[in-house]
Amino acid sequence: MGKKTKSTATSDPRFGDIARNRRALHEYEILERVEAGIMLVGNEVKGLREGGASIMDAYAQLRGGEAWLIGLHIPGYTNAGTTPQDPTRTRKLLLHRREIEKLAARINEKGLTLVPLRVYFEKGRAKIELGLGRGKAHYDKRRAIAERDSKRELDRVAKISRR
Repeated sequence: MGKKTKSTATSDPRFGDIARNRRALHEYEILERVEAGIMLVGNEVKGLREGGASIMDAYAQLRGGEAWLIGLHIPGYTNAGTTPQDPTRTRKLLLHRREIEKLAARINEKGLTLVPLRVYFEKGRAKIELGLGRGKAHYDKRRAIAERDSKRELDRVAKISRR
């Protein structure tokens, strides 16, 4: 009885996604996904647990053999007694050296970039899922929208015919 089931763990905000970047899936073709830790200071973890984080304008960058997350907005913890950190400060990402080297080699290919997809907690630690993506052209977006609409229409017709 003391063991948490999957349904309670996903409904509890402490275990689910904190922030998602749905626009990234529309703007980029994601080729590979990588999980990284986020180096946080002060009350940032509590600020994340309260919710309200935003990764819409965030991006990841490799500099000097290290990975950095730029533009992640973490609101200050409301009950903090100390002066809050800058909510959009640059944060270091925690990756193994080999992962960074592999990503750096892939990014040097034409048109690839690291895009944050979601921020979440795993075993009490803040994690971020990065996508190695290539920007979609405008016609690719139109094609994806058309495919989604046709699938929705087929599902609607199938649902009506089952009645």
